[in-house]
Amino acid sequence: MKWVKKILLILVVTFAAFYLITRPADAASAVRGVFDAIGSAFSSIMTFFTSLAG
Repeated sequence: MKWVKKILLILVVTFAAFYLITRPADAASAVRGVFDAIGSAFSSIMTFFTSLAG
């Protein structure tokens, strides 16, 4: 099973590198979208806890 994880990791890294090289603007947009989603989730969690405290 360990070799399956290693093969999957290599495939994911290879795909990410290929995507980054062939479409850098789209890759940047995808990364920006991920960070925007994380920021939005963090903001929502903070709003929730602020509402609980107040």
